[in-house]
Amino acid sequence: MAVGFSYLAYYIPRENFWQSFTIYSFLFGGMLVLYFLNEQLKWQWIFVVGLLTRLSLLLAIPKWSDDYPRFLWDGELVKMNQNPYLETPESWLQNHPESASPYLEDLFETMNSPQYFSVYPSLNQAIFYFSARGANLDAKTGVLILRAILILGEIGVFFGLLKLFHHFQLPEKRLILYWLNPLVIMEVTGNLHFEGLVLLLLLASLFALSKNRNALSGGFWGLSIGMKLLPLMLIPTFFSLEKTRKSIAFWIGSALALVLSFAWLLIDESWVHFLQSIKLYQGKFEFNASIYYLLREVGFWVKGYNIIGEITPILSAVTLLGILYFSWKRKPENLPKLTDLWVLIYLFYLILQPVVHPWYLIPAFGLSLFTHKKAFLIWTFAVIFSYQAYGDPNYQESPIFLFLEYFILSIAVYWDYFRNMDDLNTSTNGS
Repeated sequence: MAVGFSYLAYYIPRENFWQSFTIYSFLFGGMLVLYFLNEQLKWQWIFVVGLLTRLSLLLAIPKWSDDYPRFLWDGELVKMNQNPYLETPESWLQNHPESASPYLEDLFETMNSPQYFSVYPSLNQAIFYFSARGANLDAKTGVLILRAILILGEIGVFFGLLKLFHHFQLPEKRLILYWLNPLVIMEVTGNLHFEGLVLLLLLASLFALSKNRNALSGGFWGLSIGMKLLPLMLIPTFFSLEKTRKSIAFWIGSALALVLSFAWLLIDESWVHFLQSIKLYQGKFEFNASIYYLLREVGFWVKGYNIIGEITPILSAVTLLGILYFSWKRKPENLPKLTDLWVLIYLFYLILQPVVHPWYLIPAFGLSLFTHKKAFLIWTFAVIFSYQAYGDPNYQESPIFLFLEYFILSIAVYWDYFRNMDDLNTSTNGS
């Protein structure tokens, strides 16, 4: 498995889909073999295997993602006491030729969105800054520092899962499904995405809540929003849980963390540009979608053009209504039910999105390990089909691979959420 991960990280570009798919499938299968055939495997061994695998990727330059040049770029600007939200990289080079360097020009050449303002919240920018401080104008060193930070975060996730598994009286071997999962290892450690840190903060929030440290729980949840905005959609669930709804300490902790996370955006026009980038992202980009693609095809058939600008506001409204409905309907009475509700909300959100990058699954997948739901585990395998698009010179997605991915997911969702309903109806009719 370690050889397979190293081969993926160091030698196989994302354009080579079939090699990536073959090795990824082998790694996923190896994880399942360890899970099902090692009933007495101690958590210490699981930890060592997963940690050594992550450390083996320490020097790899990401081959499955080109996001890291923007991370390093933003960090350099912060290091120079400049605001990364005020100018796009394209305009910054034009307006500050005296501050440009060969290093920044190299980052600019490999960047995937130089014409957009930064979309990364302030906590991300802090991490980018520390990376830039230590990199000393060397991209490989910057990548190494980012990866070291993310590995430390992953270690925190491992022990957070372990503590909560003990608290919820769940088997330790479930750690295998996260700690040795190829999607998690490749996307967090390999490709330097920050969803692992989001999961860490959500786990910390749950753990603090289990210890009745409500202010701390709210603070960790607020920081998770500061790392990636998506956990903000969980706010109705805290109103539906009596323990947090009535806790002034929880909401004060949340508010303080949010102020800490987003105060920088109040400088100059940062918040305007930040929201502008999010709006452009939601209204322009498409990747690995499901429901959205079906609606888009209807739009082509009816109107003859891509109606993304009309669909995305509707899907956003439906998502909000769905989150409110599920939070009101389920009314979680304890932390396991709260976590189960979070998993459902993440699933509902992702199914309706026009962009579903593979690493978006990681926080919800980690949370799903506290439930009996298997959809996100299965999706961490099926999502590899989305990488087929990078093998096409025009990044054209194949309807066949999209169908395979979401057909597999639909079976898993049916098994998790509708099979028991059918069984219940059958039982009721029989009686």
